[in-house]
Amino acid sequence: MNKKELPPVPIFPLHSTRPKRRWQHQFFAGWVLFLLFHSAYAQTPKDCHCLIKGVVKDRETRQPIVGAILRIEGTSFFATTDTSGRYKIDQICQGKYTLECRIVGYKVIKTSIVLEHSAEEDLNLSEDEVHLQDVEIVARRIQTPLSQKSSLLEGQALDLTRGETLGDALKKISGVTTLQTGASISKPVIHGLHSNRVVIMNNGIRQEGQQWGSEHAPEIDPFIAKRLTVVKGAAGVRYGSDAIAGVILVEPDELPKNPRLSGEVNDAAFSNGRIGVVSGTLQGGLPQWKGWAWRIQGTLKNGGNIRTPDYFMANTGVRENNFSATTGYRSSRFGVEAFFSQFVNNIGIFSGSHIGSTSDLLNVIKNGEPFIKTGFTRNIERPNQLILHNLLKGKAFYNFNGNRLSWTLGRQFNRRAEYDLHGPQASTNPALLFRITTLTSDLVLDHKPLGHGKMSGQLGLSGLYQYNFTDGRPLIPDFEQTNIGIFGLERWVFQRWELEAGARFDWRQLDVFRFVGTTPDPRQHSFTNGSGTVGVVYTPDEKLSFRANFGTAWRPPTPNELYSKGVHHGAASYEEGDETLRPEVAYNLIGSVEYTSQRFKGELGMYHNQISDFIYLKPQAEPILTIRGAFPYFKYTQTDATFTGFDLDTQWDVIPQHFSHNLKLSYLRAYDRREQGYLVFIPANRIENELRWSVGKVFSSKDTYLMLSHLWVGKQRRVPPNSDFMEPPSAYHLWNINIGGMLLLKESSQLHWTFAVQNILNTSYRDYLNRFRYFATEQGRNVSLKLRYTF
Repeated sequence: MNKKELPPVPIFPLHSTRPKRRWQHQFFAGWVLFLLFHSAYAQTPKDCHCLIKGVVKDRETRQPIVGAILRIEGTSFFATTDTSGRYKIDQICQGKYTLECRIVGYKVIKTSIVLEHSAEEDLNLSEDEVHLQDVEIVARRIQTPLSQKSSLLEGQALDLTRGETLGDALKKISGVTTLQTGASISKPVIHGLHSNRVVIMNNGIRQEGQQWGSEHAPEIDPFIAKRLTVVKGAAGVRYGSDAIAGVILVEPDELPKNPRLSGEVNDAAFSNGRIGVVSGTLQGGLPQWKGWAWRIQGTLKNGGNIRTPDYFMANTGVRENNFSATTGYRSSRFGVEAFFSQFVNNIGIFSGSHIGSTSDLLNVIKNGEPFIKTGFTRNIERPNQLILHNLLKGKAFYNFNGNRLSWTLGRQFNRRAEYDLHGPQASTNPALLFRITTLTSDLVLDHKPLGHGKMSGQLGLSGLYQYNFTDGRPLIPDFEQTNIGIFGLERWVFQRWELEAGARFDWRQLDVFRFVGTTPDPRQHSFTNGSGTVGVVYTPDEKLSFRANFGTAWRPPTPNELYSKGVHHGAASYEEGDETLRPEVAYNLIGSVEYTSQRFKGELGMYHNQISDFIYLKPQAEPILTIRGAFPYFKYTQTDATFTGFDLDTQWDVIPQHFSHNLKLSYLRAYDRREQGYLVFIPANRIENELRWSVGKVFSSKDTYLMLSHLWVGKQRRVPPNSDFMEPPSAYHLWNINIGGMLLLKESSQLHWTFAVQNILNTSYRDYLNRFRYFATEQGRNVSLKLRYTF
C-alpha cells in the first residue's frame, strides 16, 4: 500500500483539523480509558463454556428440517441445521437467552433458555401458522444470493437512524457511503457505484422514479422499514439489469397475527436545522375474519436552514409528508396483500450554488465560502424541488404440493418539479417537470425441495413498462421503456457445502421522442443481454465460514446519459449526454471469510468489479455560462473501469454483556483502464471505531448504554490530474456520542429514548462526494433526541 495514498491512522486518532481543540481530544481519550478500566475491574467474568444443541423437525411429518437458522437474540451466535436437522452453538456465557429458529415456509419460533452448563433444545416447527410476510423471508433466503454476504440493519441499530434519510441510515453498513447534494439530499453508494447501478426493492417492488439524478434521493419513508438489507456485488440474475453494484431491500415488518391493536410512535428532534420528525404506526387484525390483518403508517418532517460551523446555508429547509397502508389475508394454502404508499417532499436547494457569472463561481470555489449568507428560517424559496411518489402493490401466493407460486404487481407514479431561481414565472411554473409512470409484474415459482431436500430454487418471469413526460425547459426528452426478463436460480446443500447457480436473460427497448428545434427526431434503442451467477459457501465448523461468488450484470444507458443537455438545477450543474453510449457489462468477483467465537466476530469481504464501457459524468475544463447563470460543466463519457477493495467488520466483547468495541473499515481503489489513470467521484477510504458501554439499569431506565464513535475519512488522492474544479478536500475526523435506554411503562408499553450528538467538536470539513462541496462546508454539530413509544 502506498503510504502517501492511505496514511496510517491509529484506532482513535487524537488530532483534529483544528489544533486549538487538542485538549478536547485528550479529554475524550482519557474518558474512554477511564470507562474501560473501570468496567474491567468492576465486572466478574462469567463461565463462557456453555452449549446449546438439539434437533429441528417438522411438527407433522417428524422429518428433520435442513437449513434452518438458529440465532441467540442480542448476540452474534448462530448455527444452521445439517442434513439430520441437528445444530450446535457453543462457547456461550452463563445467563438467560432467547433462541430464535426460522426457515422458509415455517412459523418463526422463539424460546427462552437459562444456561448454567449446557442445554439440549429440540424444536418442532409448524407450517399452518406462518405470518403474512413469510414470503419476504423467502426473498431474504433464496432471492438473495447465499454466496454473497448480506448486511442487515435492524433493531436498535436501525432505531438509532430514525429521523434521518434512507441514505444516511445505510451509511451504518461498511462499504456503503452516500452521494450528497447539500445536507438534505443523499443517495446510497455501494463500493463506489450509485444511482441506476443500485437496485432498491421497496416492500418487494423495484423502486422506479428519476433515480438517475445525483440529487434525486430515493422517494422512500425510512419509517416503513423494519429492516434494511444490503447485498453487495452483482445481483443481476434475481433483480435484472442495473444491479451491478448490489441491491437494497427495504422490508417492513410482517402483518400481525394477533387481532389486538398495537403500534408505535416515533419522535425525533435535531438542533441543526431545528428539524422535527413525528411518525406513527397502528396495526391489528380482524377478529371476525381470521387471517386478515392491516396496518397504517404516516410521517411528518419539518426543518429549516442547515448550519455549518461558521454560517447558515440559505434555503436548505425541508418538508415531508408520507403515508402508507397495508392489508392482507393469509392461510396455510394461499394469501393476498395490498399496499399503498405516498411520499411528498419539498426540498430547498442551497441558494449559494446558483451563481450569476463565471468569475463569481470561480471566486466562490477559490474562497471556499458562499456569497449568499443568511440567518435561520424555515421558509423554502426558489430554487427548490417538489416531489410526489405513489406506489400501489398487489401480491398473491398459492402453495401446492410443496411448491409456492407468487405474483406481484406494482404501479408507481413519480412527479418531480424543479423550480428555478431566475425568471418572472419561476415561482409558479417549474423549470423542469418530470412525470414518470412505471408498471411492474413478477411471477415467481419456488419449487419444492428435490434430491432428499438438498436442492431448492426458483424460476421467474418479470416485466416492466415505463413512460416519462417532460415539461418546461427539457433536460431529457419524453420516452417509453419496456423490459422483459426470465431467470432461474438453484441452490444445493451438501453437508458443510452450499452451492448455487443461476442465469437470466433480459430484453429492453427504449423509444425516445425528442425534438430538434420544432422538428420531431425520434430514436429507438434495443438492448439484449444475459446475466449469470455461480457461488459457494463452505462452513468447516461453527466458528468459520467462507463465501465466494462470481456474477455478471449489465446496464443499458439511460435517457439522461444519452440525451440530457442543459442546466440540472437540483445538482447546480450543466450536463450533456452522448447518444452513442453503449451498455455497461460488469464481471464481479466477491468473497468473504467470517469468524465467530465467544467474544469476537470478524468478517473480511473482498471484491473486484470489472466494468466495460463504464458511464460517468466527467468534469470539463471550464464552467459554462448560460442565461440561467454560471455552472460547473459535465459530460457523460465511457471508459473501461475496475473497482477493487475490501470491507472489514469486527465486533469484540471486551467484557461480555458490558463493554464492546466495533470496527468498520472500507478501502476502495477505482482505476480507468483505458486512460491508465484514476476515476473521479470515488469514495475515499474510511475507518470507523465505536466503543459501547452497556450500563444496565439507571434509575427507571433499563438497558441503558453509552456509545462513543469516531470516523476518519481520508483525502481522495487517486484522482486524474486537473480533472475537477476543486482539489479533493482534506481528510477529516468526526466524533459522535449516543446515550439511550428503555422505560417500561406498562406490561406491553415501552418508551425507548436516545440522546445523541453528531460532530461533537463542530469540525469544519468537506466531503468529496458532496456535489455542493464547491460552495460550502458540511453541516456542523447536531444534537438530537429520539423517542419511540411502543404499545
